[in-house]
Amino acid sequence: MSERRLPVYLLIDTSGSMNGEPIQSVNVGLRSMVNALRQDPYALESVHLSLITFDIEAKELFPLTSLEQVQIPEIQVPQSGATMLGAALELLVQRVDKEVIKSTPDRKGDWRPLLFIMTDGSPADLHTFRDMILEIKKRNFGNVVACAAGPKAKVAILQELTSNVVHLDTTDSATFAQFFKWVSASVSIGSSSAGVSEPIYLPPPPPEVQVVI
Repeated sequence: MSERRLPVYLLIDTSGSMNGEPIQSVNVGLRSMVNALRQDPYALESVHLSLITFDIEAKELFPLTSLEQVQIPEIQVPQSGATMLGAALELLVQRVDKEVIKSTPDRKGDWRPLLFIMTDGSPADLHTFRDMILEIKKRNFGNVVACAAGPKAKVAILQELTSNVVHLDTTDSATFAQFFKWVSASVSIGSSSAGVSEPIYLPPPPPEVQVVI
């Protein structure tokens, strides 16, 4: 029987304001996150990643893929475009329902999925975003972490979705590097404590990543 998987979903804002250094930093950060996770035997055995981006539309860049086989594409950003986070959550719910294997009497399913969201704005489709909050809660994620990047990100709106909200003051490469390093540490902890019924513990973030209380 195949190993139980730890599904990890990443939702990355690719709206117009992420153009330039922010998205370049995200591309670098994602690659180093994957490389760091590949050094961890627990993660290598169980973590499966999926990447969804959102601007004027939500796109799945790749479905749940084992860490070994993940290839981070070069994420492009349109010159301008709204932040359709609600649409991204809607796509996420469809993918989780399709991809995450549920336990049956004769087979153990996947571990509870983890979700990391990074946005530098606020949802342009707020109504859909709020409709999706209930759907996300029904899916029993092991943890949902939302990152408000930069001064325009709306922390209060993200807090409607999850109590785990972190804030980055800036969207430069050093800050994003620290954020993705922290995400990889969080996923590593998730992979070694998979199967715990409580929310998965998050490691203390670096100074660049502020926890919003």
